Amino acid sequence: MKTTKPILLVIALGIFALAFTGCKQDTTAEDRTEDTASPVATENVSNQGQAYIEDESDNPNALRIALNSPDHTTLVAAVEAAEVQNALVNVGPLTVFAPTNAAFEKLPEGTVEDLLKPENKGKLAYILKHHVAPSNYPVDMLNKNIEKGRTLYMASGENVEITREGKDIFVGGAKILGTVKASNGWVHVVDAVILPKN
Repeated sequence: MKTTKPILLVIALGIFALAFTGCKQDTTAEDRTEDTASPVATENVSNQGQAYIEDESDNPNALRIALNSPDHTTLVAAVEAAEVQNALVNVGPLTVFAPTNAAFEKLPEGTVEDLLKPENKGKLAYILKHHVAPSNYPVDMLNKNIEKGRTLYMASGENVEITREGKDIFVGGAKILGTVKASNGWVHVVDAVILPKN
């Protein structure tokens, strides 16, 4: 699996981490199936707090990866609209499946704009949680789960199927395009939004 440079995968990382803020887990996936220089950080009063503290480490958290990715601006906007950005800096471990801007563009026209409305904040947060698994799932662990026929439990409370076609891995029908190691887990960049069943 080709590794990409920190690509904002964090899309889901934070939103799904929301349900696990403050929880430290030492289990692996096999055990269970301030820098306000960022333009986004200065535009919204809610973009304050631990999520926007400058982190100069070589291994950024999921949120910082997303903020620095030009391919994940829609994901960042969604995370901020759902007000789950502080969850993305949770210690984890978390695995975020981060849809690219192009992935959001595949949704029916008007869907993203509708989800970003304040009255749809809860619905948006649920969709974002459906992109976060509360455990460590590097590529080799995803492959092991595929071989064992396991699904992935997501922070939304639903499970998603993982499959392989040739060398490509698909999670909930979304193809993994690249992987980035975050300080609080893993970010897998995906080519589609993983919509929950409920």
